[in-house]
Amino acid sequence: MFISTAVVSTDAAARYAKQLLAHLGRKAGVEPVDGDPDAGRLTLSAGTAIVRPRADHLLLEARADDAESLALVEDVLGRHLERFGARRELTVSWQRDAPADA
Repeated sequence: MFISTAVVSTDAAARYAKQLLAHLGRKAGVEPVDGDPDAGRLTLSAGTAIVRPRADHLLLEARADDAESLALVEDVLGRHLERFGARRELTVSWQRDAPADA
């Protein structure tokens, strides 16, 4: 399993999380995340994504079976969030973990 995370600084994390989950959830569907009522899990064709709003940032997590699929999940989340937050100049920088199988 390949995993990456991004911490996006913003004072409007709840609004961006809701917008991102609603937009991508139209095709992928959104599932709740246990213990985190404001978060949501998206199941995309390439992998899964978790969006967690916090007081001063948005925490994004991408998971996939291989590096190529992980890049697709990162791209979908990052591209949409950066477009939604263009006025506030939001940027998404991913940090990849070592593969869980390694």
